[in-house]
Amino acid sequence: MSTEENAALPITERSNPRSENLSSQSTLEIVELMNDEDGTVAQAVHLVLNQVVAAVDQIVLRLSSGGKLFYIGTGTSGRLGVLDASECPPTFGVSPELVQAVIAGGYEACYRAVEASEDDASASESDLRARSFGSRDVLVGIAASGRTPYTVGGVAYARSIGAFTIGLTCVPDSLLTKTADLSIVPVVGPEVITGSSRLKAGTAQKMVLNMLSTATMVRLGYVSGNRMSNLQARNVKLRDRAVRIIQTETGLDQPSALNALESAGTDLRVALVMIKGQTGKESAVAALNNSDWKVDQAVALLKNM
Repeated sequence: MSTEENAALPITERSNPRSENLSSQSTLEIVELMNDEDGTVAQAVHLVLNQVVAAVDQIVLRLSSGGKLFYIGTGTSGRLGVLDASECPPTFGVSPELVQAVIAGGYEACYRAVEASEDDASASESDLRARSFGSRDVLVGIAASGRTPYTVGGVAYARSIGAFTIGLTCVPDSLLTKTADLSIVPVVGPEVITGSSRLKAGTAQKMVLNMLSTATMVRLGYVSGNRMSNLQARNVKLRDRAVRIIQTETGLDQPSALNALESAGTDLRVALVMIKGQTGKESAVAALNNSDWKVDQAVALLKNM
């Protein structure tokens, strides 16, 4: 391929001159090159932080008004959306309905490639309708190339019904950027293996998704300081972490914190409200129900009663 032909391709599809001899390199040379290339990703994300901020502000606004956050994508991009959405309930104690992921080919595509499904531009509308996606919601379309028919079709449908749409891609001026209300475009350049956007592009997308969900949950009140005050303590490691959070938040010693957690039915949110609000379990649960399960708001509600 000529230099001109290479330059005409979307940047995620271009050949990387640094890795042209990859197949003849030693293991050390391969991993050093990959590490060097990965080192450029954080800077690419840094350059689009203003767009990330704008996206978070819109997501917070919509979720505060009863909307939900949806991710949609295919292949690696779709799997990254599924990963981020699935982490929100255990980390922030929110309903699985609040952040959802739609992936072409269904959840089977999380562990088995179903590439053909990404070419169906109308299937995404059907998939969104099946989730009761509506005008109050936010849709983040994730596509490294910015041209995947399934993803672009979903974003176009979402925008047509009044939902807020965000395009997350690594190709400037792509069809996705022209379809979405707001675009986030970390330009990471050609991949070490030509076209394998699970590499740098995937890393950049994961970093941005981390920011979108985490900053949103912090802004919505599901984090106290830098502590996961709403985590779901469903195993030994997380119960130990919950006890440490209680100790930090309340000043209790370890045995007292453990006793408080057990008195709350191992629900960290309930335990914190019981202690800070100086109330019983029933009243704590009622206050949490009336404050969308945000600990600080529930405590404030009790103190103002």
